[in-house]
Amino acid sequence: MSADVKAYAEKNLRWNFSVNLIDITFITLAFSIISRETITPLLISNLTDSKIAIGLVPAIYSIAYYLPQLFAANHAERLKRKLPFVMLIGGLLERVPYLFAGLAILLFAESAPIVALLCLYLVIGLGALGNGVATPAWFSMIGKVLPVNRRGIFFGLSEGLGTLMGIIGAFFVGLTLDSVGYPLNFATLFLVAALLMGVSWIGLALNREPDSPIVKQHIPFQHYFRRLPSILRDNHNFRRFLLGYSISRLSTMGVGFFIVFGDERFQLSGADVGLLTAILIGSQAVAQLLLGWLADRRGHKANLTISGLALASAALLALAATELNGLLPAFALLGIGLASDHVSRLNIILEFAAPEDQPTFIGLTNTLLAPVVFLAPILGGWLADIGFESLFALMAICGALGGLLLLWVREPRNTPATPIDGKAKNQP
Repeated sequence: MSADVKAYAEKNLRWNFSVNLIDITFITLAFSIISRETITPLLISNLTDSKIAIGLVPAIYSIAYYLPQLFAANHAERLKRKLPFVMLIGGLLERVPYLFAGLAILLFAESAPIVALLCLYLVIGLGALGNGVATPAWFSMIGKVLPVNRRGIFFGLSEGLGTLMGIIGAFFVGLTLDSVGYPLNFATLFLVAALLMGVSWIGLALNREPDSPIVKQHIPFQHYFRRLPSILRDNHNFRRFLLGYSISRLSTMGVGFFIVFGDERFQLSGADVGLLTAILIGSQAVAQLLLGWLADRRGHKANLTISGLALASAALLALAATELNGLLPAFALLGIGLASDHVSRLNIILEFAAPEDQPTFIGLTNTLLAPVVFLAPILGGWLADIGFESLFALMAICGALGGLLLLWVREPRNTPATPIDGKAKNQP
């Protein structure tokens, strides 16, 4: 970070911290109300009996989110200011489609459930595509407006507040599911979520972003992609991270099936679903606050190690549950695993790269992870059709192995990054 950008960031730190808090808090609250871990799988189980259909939700989201990022990164590196681009894509593609999801559920869930399911897949795909296209530019902007020693606490506090508000939202979810008839209950949840996403976009729009001091010239895509292998070849520590994190990420294959497992095993009421959702997002809220603080002081590698081990433990506890109360610690650990991943998975990538190369590193990482995050939930759905025991056992193995492999990675914060062009990095 140049001296001018650093000075601008410090001058506007309180403002940018606050408006980004609005953005992340409200979008986190919105997604907690239509949680991909609880509410969306439950909706799909009402639309179809196929468990692979449930696994397709995170698969569609992941492939649409991860694959376009290298193309978007090449564009983001040429922008002096990232905010206008992020506002356009983050509004039209990432947020607006969820309004139409609520309408599609209301119109088709009973009369044409397959149409409603296909509309839901389309909305999830469009929202993920918008998120993926905007992410390299958005995270590069965050790297400019928030100093490195404030990013962990920012993400911990913002997502923590969003999930704490989501505890109230969880009781609203339970009340809506029990007191409002199907499919109006699920449609209401999606429409309320779309409204909250609109509030988050206002917070995004209020950012004060300085011009980037280094803006790369246009590079033809064939030349841009040709230089990417050198990043992996020359950065041994980054390769180790990708290997460990990829294996750890496989442990998410069972996340969307916890609520379905609970419903099939214990016949959950709407209040039970609200309780489990509250446990999930409550543990996320507390964990995000603590883990954001930990990341600012110890780095993000520790959080990602915690994530793999927590997801593995959640799977083992779910297998051992003989009554509803036995699922509570499993959902708590599930929340901790997801929270530590949310706080640190992109923040750690910023620390592997020089500022001008951060969009490329984010795009490269997410594109390489695309096959893993796409296939994992589909594999999870196939295993769930065979039996939840196989699914949760493999989830536990991947989480534990990936978490342990991440200990092999050197903390990137302690190793200055070299720009792709080989010039010395400007120290902040």
